[in-house]
Amino acid sequence: MKSFFSFLLLMGMTHSFSQEKFQHDSFKTSLGELTMSFIGHGTLMFQLDEMVIHIDPVSREADYSEMLAADLILITHQHGDHLDAGAISKILKEETKLIMTQTCFDMFEMEKVLDAEILRNGDKSSFGKLKIEAIPAYNIEHKRSSGVAYHPEGEGNGYILDSGDFRVLVAGDTENIPEIKSLKDIDVAFLPMNLPYTMTPEMVIDAVKAFKPKVLYPYHFGRTDTNELIEKMKDCKEVEVRIRDF
Repeated sequence: MKSFFSFLLLMGMTHSFSQEKFQHDSFKTSLGELTMSFIGHGTLMFQLDEMVIHIDPVSREADYSEMLAADLILITHQHGDHLDAGAISKILKEETKLIMTQTCFDMFEMEKVLDAEILRNGDKSSFGKLKIEAIPAYNIEHKRSSGVAYHPEGEGNGYILDSGDFRVLVAGDTENIPEIKSLKDIDVAFLPMNLPYTMTPEMVIDAVKAFKPKVLYPYHFGRTDTNELIEKMKDCKEVEVRIRDF
């Protein structure tokens, strides 16, 4: 893998990203305008001022040879719909910072190809003035036939991106765990709603009513009916629910 990644870096590939291909929303922060592009499933791309942040880039959701090269890449966990070495390779620059879990790091031996930073649940990091916190992401209720959780506690991360006056939660694959319900001052939250692997609409509602983000984006929702969430959130006026094309 080392020679493969090195070859791509030396090639100096150009990227011709067209934002019009994907839905996107923008927010004002103290670090500049934050534009969120909704790539697909659990895959996102943020642009904060001149910084490009990719979250769980996956080739089946986009042609990453046409995407903007990354300043920062965040990987939540090791499942194939979140960790894709091929997609990562196409958006790397020599100075790209990659943050991932220990399991992801071990699977792809990333230490051989680039300088990845390992964050465990509760760890914090930064990129420029942007602060990054890894929070737990796991299942309590939903389990495989063997009795093992689809996402065992301690393996996966969610991430909080803090630009000073604006905090974004990308929860990863999780249920409405206590660590999420106890969060404070979240402006935008991405919560997964894909059965049976993550949350039911009821779990999303339970979490949102506890920590009250200003804007909720259900993502990773697969075939789950988002209309059910909208209907059941009508009495929670503090939270704006936005459904986007994932």
